[in-house]
Amino acid sequence: MSTLRYSVNLSILFTELPLLERFEAAAKAGFDAVELWWPFDGPQPSELELDRLRTAITDAGVRLVGLNFDAGDMAGGDRGLVSSPSGSARFRANVEVAVGLAESLGCRRLNALYGNAEPDMSVEVHRAIAVENLLYAAEVADQAGAMVLVEALNSYESPAYPIVSSEEAFRLLDQVGVANVGFLADLYHLHRMGEDVLDLIGRQWERFGHVQIADDPGRGQPGTGAMPYDRILARLAATGYDGHVGLEYRPVGPSADSFGWRNG
Repeated sequence: MSTLRYSVNLSILFTELPLLERFEAAAKAGFDAVELWWPFDGPQPSELELDRLRTAITDAGVRLVGLNFDAGDMAGGDRGLVSSPSGSARFRANVEVAVGLAESLGCRRLNALYGNAEPDMSVEVHRAIAVENLLYAAEVADQAGAMVLVEALNSYESPAYPIVSSEEAFRLLDQVGVANVGFLADLYHLHRMGEDVLDLIGRQWERFGHVQIADDPGRGQPGTGAMPYDRILARLAATGYDGHVGLEYRPVGPSADSFGWRNG
């Protein structure tokens, strides 16, 4: 049985603080690994913005282990650019920037959200665009020794997002067909969609490029919902999974007080 390693998603935790102060807060809370959604307003931030982020991470003594590609206007409802005909240029403009930032910080996992279905666009056209863009991202990421990830979301919070199950994600991965495009197993989203995550871990853990957790219902820390995280984490630890487990939950109470579940 392996010891699980945890990373803190600082786009959703420690939001009491400005972004550049969150890395030190994570370190003070006992974490040495962090992850982020794309933290800039556009696909190509300035070198000054990139340098400030790098400095904050390195000065805190933590390591970036996961980074999302630019996913569009998330606050406005966007959920990625990969399958979007109108968003493809923006996604491709971001790929080298995101991979370069990740490589400079030793990060080897980059998440590419699929994008919302567009009413006048067929599933097949969306899929063809997505496959082409994922292959492009995978080629660039491969030069940095990195993996591109595909994530299933839940349709309650993201009703226009078409990848809402592990099976749908695996079908996409099989169609892309390259070794460095893998599955981001967000156990909260999968459980919300009715999947048996204990069974999924037992059957498919070798396809996990990364894991993220939150409790359901509520998306709070483990112990605030109904998911049996003692069993889930024990099952994951009993496999050969050696990646990080990303804490991507909305803390109930102050972020710094939301980690007690790790003690037992």
